[in-house]
Amino acid sequence: MNDTLLELGFWQLLSAYLFIVVLLVIVKVRKISRSKEIFIATLRMTLQLLLVGYVLMYLFEHPHPLFTVVVVLLMLTFSIWNIYKRISRDLNRKMKQIIAVSIACGTLSSLLYFNFIVIQFSPWYEPRYFIPIAGMIIGNSMTGVTLGVQTLVEGMTEQRTRVEAALMLGASPKEASRKIVNQAFDTAILPTINSMVGTGIVFLPGMMTGQILAGVNPLTAIEYQIAVLLGIVGAVSLTVILFVQNGYKVFFNEKSQLIEWE
Repeated sequence: MNDTLLELGFWQLLSAYLFIVVLLVIVKVRKISRSKEIFIATLRMTLQLLLVGYVLMYLFEHPHPLFTVVVVLLMLTFSIWNIYKRISRDLNRKMKQIIAVSIACGTLSSLLYFNFIVIQFSPWYEPRYFIPIAGMIIGNSMTGVTLGVQTLVEGMTEQRTRVEAALMLGASPKEASRKIVNQAFDTAILPTINSMVGTGIVFLPGMMTGQILAGVNPLTAIEYQIAVLLGIVGAVSLTVILFVQNGYKVFFNEKSQLIEWE
């Protein structure tokens, strides 16, 4: 097997931006007001990846536990901030705290288990393994919690009358909101399940594709991809369940009464 990775030249990489030009033409012809957003997103993606590339080069050449921990904490912090920004409704302080604790506990516990029990690389802080795996786990958990928060908030707001009726009939806040909580959990994990279903037949995941392009044996790449997907499923499930099991409580006061949500 040829293990030489083909490197892209400047003009080859530049030619890939033709796809963005095609997209811009389409939205322009269809009179969809997304041109500015697409341009900014493309520019940010390019600059962010270039910056990350140089940072990773330095970290790979100078591995240190402090550097690895700081990078993971920064990724975690940004993911929490990103959830706050992506929710269409304002979140109160208590809800934000629950989101932050759920993301931190769910992703870090899953990440540590995956690294120390499943992969078992050495040293434990090896950035070449630790940082990419952390990125996949934190990123997917962020998406899951975002969907969970949005569904929970909308459900508790739009189905307020039904929840109040259940409370009047003697149901506890947990029982009255069970259907909404389950729906939030289901919505949050659905993208991850769909990704598992389509993997291998519909598409090849990014990690597996990257390893194969780098010359890794396909079976080895598949083993890693299976392990990573299972780790992501575990992280998303744990993170989302921690959120929904505590998030619904924000909508009730000490007397088990619904409060006004702003």
